[in-house]
Amino acid sequence: MSFANSLLTALRGMASNKLRAGLTTLGIVIGVASVIVMLALGNGARAAVEANFRFLGSDEVQIFERMTFDEGQIEPVGQILSFDDGLQMTREVELVESVDMSVSNSAKLRHGRNVLDLTFNGVTAESIQTVVASGTVQPANWPEGTPPGVADFLSQGRFFTPAEVLEGAEVCVLGYDTALDLFLGEDPLDQTVWVNRQPCQVVGVMAELEMTDPQERYDTNPNDGFYLPISTAIQKLFEEEPSVNITAHVKDETRMDEAKAAIAAFLRQRHAIETDPEGNYKDDFDMTTRKDILGAQQEAAQTFSLLLAAMAVVSLAVGGIGIMNVMLVSVTERTREIGIRLAVGAQPRDIILQFLLEAVLISAAGGLFGMAVGIFTIPLAASFNQGIALLAPDSLPLALGVALLTGVVFGIYPAARAARLNPIEALRYE
Repeated sequence: MSFANSLLTALRGMASNKLRAGLTTLGIVIGVASVIVMLALGNGARAAVEANFRFLGSDEVQIFERMTFDEGQIEPVGQILSFDDGLQMTREVELVESVDMSVSNSAKLRHGRNVLDLTFNGVTAESIQTVVASGTVQPANWPEGTPPGVADFLSQGRFFTPAEVLEGAEVCVLGYDTALDLFLGEDPLDQTVWVNRQPCQVVGVMAELEMTDPQERYDTNPNDGFYLPISTAIQKLFEEEPSVNITAHVKDETRMDEAKAAIAAFLRQRHAIETDPEGNYKDDFDMTTRKDILGAQQEAAQTFSLLLAAMAVVSLAVGGIGIMNVMLVSVTERTREIGIRLAVGAQPRDIILQFLLEAVLISAAGGLFGMAVGIFTIPLAASFNQGIALLAPDSLPLALGVALLTGVVFGIYPAARAARLNPIEALRYE
């Protein structure tokens, strides 16, 4: 029997009981749609992880103080990360090109009779360049596709200089809303504001900023800022020297692991950290890079994707069992037909091909309908996942291929059972 005749016979077999074939196809439709939706959700989760950490530069090593819980109190493990640690790092660690440092605390900011309770940020002069490069904020209503520069982030004046940071100058930069609330529309440049009774001269005002991610604009306001040199903040606004957050920029991104090892060796020497009896260092600091964070988050997203894929496989397995069940029933109903075909010269492989084609046609029809259902279901599924879903182009042929494979796998046994029938016994079957 030719392949064309086998295909026509399979089509006639499906057409003889349309309702049963349709219900069997439904299982594959659900399974394929599940595969497509689950892959889209998994891809969306991975993309969201990368988007959430896009502000971490690939050349950055973030260094922060290691803390421990002691009797309900959070205590540092050892020495703090000091301002001097950051200054010396650029001089003594060859692979470190520059260092950003920051501290923050709450304060009362006053000008005349206007008083604000806010959080001040003591930062280095290069911090504004880091903010611009991160791409997490931009000037309000900034045209898309045009990258802003440092000057675009300032509406008046300037940012403080590295020399002012080193000398602990009493200068500051106000956020857009902070300037409006404190000066009520007056020109704040060169005016004196008081921070916890410490004088500070305003040298600049930030432009009105907005988050680049529209979903974050309702949760975060980047305009309530107050910035001053980190050295000034440490000297004037803290009773004890605080631990600073350090971000080291590495010269060569390909040598990131080597740079982390050099930074660790530098801090261990400065903090006099020695090895324990097992030869391990009990560091009082931690380091993270974009690769470290993304690796952990991507691993979690991968686990999530595997879980979704397992659910989709279960759906397809259920559909495949339905195909096997229907094909076994079809073999039983058509026993005499099979006996006649074998008696007139049909080979067992012809019978296998006939029933296997019927199973594949059912799964192919289910796969095509399932692709359509899956595509239209993705927006609905994404609405329950914070709008995160991403349909990869290779998901569609993959889902269809899995559907066809399901038809083959679950159609082999009924087809083989039909081919093994004894022609004489089959002809006698009532």
